[in-house]
Amino acid sequence: MATSKYQSFIESSSIQGANAPYIEAYYEQFLEDPDSVDPGWRAYFRNVQDQSAPREIAHSEVLARFERMAREPRRVAAAEAGFDARAAEKQAGVLRLINYYRVRGHQVAKLDPLGLAPVEVVRDLDPAFHGLGPEDFDTVFNTGSLAGPDRLPLKDIIKLLKAVYTDTIGAEYMYITETAQKRWIQQRLETTAFQPKLTPDRKKEVFKQLVAAEGLERYLHNKYVGQKRFSLEGGDSLIPALDEVLHGCAARDVEEVVIGMAHRGRLNVLVNLLGKSPADLFAEFEGKYSAESLSRAGDVKYHMGFSTDVEVAGKRLHLVLAFNPSHLEIVNPVVEGSVKARQVARGDEIGQRVVPILIHGDAAFAGQGVVMETLQLSHSKGYSTGGTLHVIVNNQIGFTTPNPIEAEPGREARTSRYCTDLAKMLEAPVFHVNGDDPEAVVFVTRLAMDFRNEFHKDVIVDICCYRRWGHNEADEPSVTSPVMYEAVKKHPTTMALYAKKLEEEGAITRGDAEDLTKAYRAGLDKGENIARITLGLVGNKHTVNWAKYREGGWDTPTDTSVTRDQVQALSGKLLTLPEGFTLHPRVQKIYEDRARMAAGELPMDWGFAETMAYAANLNEGFDVRLCGQDVQRGTFFHRHATVHDYKNGARYTPLKNLVPGEHRFSVNDTLLSEEGVLGFEYGYATTDPETLVVWEAQFGDFANGAQVLFDQFIASGFSKWGRLCGLSVFLPHGYEGQGPEHSSGRLERWLQLCAENNQQVCVPSTPAQMFHMLRRQVKRNYRLPLIVMTPKSLLRHPLSVSTLDDLTKGRFQTVIQETEKLDAAKVTRIVFCSGKVYFDLFQAREKDKAYNIALVRIEQLYPFPRDGFEEALAKYPNAKDVVWCQEEPENQGAWYQIKHRLAAHVQPQHRLLYVTRQGSSSTAVGYLKVHQKEQEELVRAALTAGKPN
Repeated sequence: MATSKYQSFIESSSIQGANAPYIEAYYEQFLEDPDSVDPGWRAYFRNVQDQSAPREIAHSEVLARFERMAREPRRVAAAEAGFDARAAEKQAGVLRLINYYRVRGHQVAKLDPLGLAPVEVVRDLDPAFHGLGPEDFDTVFNTGSLAGPDRLPLKDIIKLLKAVYTDTIGAEYMYITETAQKRWIQQRLETTAFQPKLTPDRKKEVFKQLVAAEGLERYLHNKYVGQKRFSLEGGDSLIPALDEVLHGCAARDVEEVVIGMAHRGRLNVLVNLLGKSPADLFAEFEGKYSAESLSRAGDVKYHMGFSTDVEVAGKRLHLVLAFNPSHLEIVNPVVEGSVKARQVARGDEIGQRVVPILIHGDAAFAGQGVVMETLQLSHSKGYSTGGTLHVIVNNQIGFTTPNPIEAEPGREARTSRYCTDLAKMLEAPVFHVNGDDPEAVVFVTRLAMDFRNEFHKDVIVDICCYRRWGHNEADEPSVTSPVMYEAVKKHPTTMALYAKKLEEEGAITRGDAEDLTKAYRAGLDKGENIARITLGLVGNKHTVNWAKYREGGWDTPTDTSVTRDQVQALSGKLLTLPEGFTLHPRVQKIYEDRARMAAGELPMDWGFAETMAYAANLNEGFDVRLCGQDVQRGTFFHRHATVHDYKNGARYTPLKNLVPGEHRFSVNDTLLSEEGVLGFEYGYATTDPETLVVWEAQFGDFANGAQVLFDQFIASGFSKWGRLCGLSVFLPHGYEGQGPEHSSGRLERWLQLCAENNQQVCVPSTPAQMFHMLRRQVKRNYRLPLIVMTPKSLLRHPLSVSTLDDLTKGRFQTVIQETEKLDAAKVTRIVFCSGKVYFDLFQAREKDKAYNIALVRIEQLYPFPRDGFEEALAKYPNAKDVVWCQEEPENQGAWYQIKHRLAAHVQPQHRLLYVTRQGSSSTAVGYLKVHQKEQEELVRAALTAGKPN
């Protein structure tokens, strides 16, 4: 026992001697599952673990029995204990063997259908390693916590363990902390080891689905030679696995299933699971599209989404396959956000009515960071969807990068053994399964869905399979993986293997497979789907009619004003705190100021105006969802949507109590993520048009970490897929000398993505502008994204304030002209700008009394406010110089993206100039004094000089 990991326990215990091995095993069983051991022993073990407690406690009868055995180690205590010292060692070995099969059995499971994975030797699974030999095989032992009979011969224990843990299923779950979850899995796995997994009728259904899965791929392969389709062949068991999910959902009265997946097998899922018309799919292969489709940029067929209603086991299910681009795994948070919105609409707090399914590739699951971000969101406030079923189509290869099992372990594809190891951070169970055993695939899928619904936790099914063709059908995989693809060429299909198995069982006859294949092909020839018949989009009370949100336009007149009475009534409610609630002194001052702002005694600041916009929207029936890393307080200490009791830390969110309803106002400080969280919010906004969904970056440039969402979804989702989305994105922006990472929200990038009126890019300069902009975003019957360069230092700038009249009589102004002091006829220079620099220009002009210069703010850079720009030019007929001024370097900011728009509308008498910082590869300098000098020179040049366009 000298090498035992429990040696310190043995040495510290009063129980020693010949029975130590049995006690060691019993203690190991306690560590795995405390409830599985005798109560007396459980108390004893817990006492031993507690170093501060006395070592000796009142022992139970069983404890006293072992103490007597310890005092007389040479005496056989068979009459009292039922075994001698050797028997105790054997029993301990059996319990250890059971435990190691649970922990490491997956390492020797028959998971690779190609048989290329080297056979691993795991000594812990050898009975001899635990002191057990052939002479013990017929001996009956206590099975401990092993599900099933309490006592079995060793040979039967080993047979059961091998059947459960080393056949075509490899279960990983022993890292889970919660004993109840482990015991649940053990009961389901170990008690069904010798039970038929599927009924004869279900086996036939599985076979039909394999026929359909293979049949579609063969049909497309022969009819559309050389065209990309990202075939499912080799991973055909995905189709019966997903069908099992649908049956389980129907049995639980699930209403919607939302699926996210990349390319591999997508066309097969569309046709054979969701019931897409083969005729429509063939039309896409042949380049035949509807007029509506041709009015958009469109996308390739293996990126397209689909939604329909189907009937499963007499129940109606709404199925959705999300649109997604080629960026692998980026669809994951988008699906979760869409699911969350659907669950909120139903009041489905724990995810019983709407279920998310994510289908991954092995290389992408291990390699893409957004997978980790999405997993981390799964149990966080405001983001839980009640557990996600993850299905991995594990081809054992990326594009050309082989699986570590084939190559040198961990040298290319990943570091860890399995592509699923990332899931261990969630303690999510993983069920590896051989894709050529469709019955095992269906079994573990059912097990996984049952686990998800029992514990509302993510779970992974890893279908270990192969890819019959290359990354796409035009690729030649044997160039880089000759050994694998020689094996693939010789390997029968999953359908052929299962047909042989069912024929041997007598479940089908020799001709059944051929007849089913011919029938499926005949259906395809007619363009008909015989695998899944859809009901079409039947709809329900939660169905959104998006046509309403196409009626408006960017310039649709929208009344966003509120009355003074409304402001004061709403403010009064928001400033009322629970009795005894104590605010931090600084927050108390903010609350006092807000009361004065509501009364018209103090100019409004940004925090007040933004809060009033949310309150007014809520009051008119729109929900609000505000998310980001620090949105409750606000990165710059201005929002305070949630306040904290200064004495006891209690929280209170006034906007949540403004109107009834759990999710009417939701504000969530999120994990330190951009890509995952923004994807979630995009998915939410594409599903619920009646909620103002806002994602705020901590600093604007942090949006870099989510650039793929902006490029592939937010900016282009409508053009490619016709997906409307009212998401609002707040990107704090402004040059205050805080260095290159805290200055620029990369305005140029969002403007570069602008075309076809796809999104708005706004730079509000006053609190009232922020108020009307946020009101307009939901009140107007138009739902496309809003990108906002929000302020930092302006939040408390004495000139950047508004009055109550600005809320009650105003609206969002795309262009703000000056209204005082200037004699329009004397103006010779017009400086156009956006954002904070306006106030620097204004103060410098006032200091110099240079009233021949007019300052005009362009508050909406896209769609460009042509009419407002032309009105400003016309207002000053004698102006000669038209200047664009920005704080950003010349190669950044708005200049290069709008100069053609400015040039298109200036008159012949005008000279178009621009003033910027010098071009730079960095967004800003890192030294405050240098920044201040640059800013002074910039402002001076805007008022007196400028570069010609």
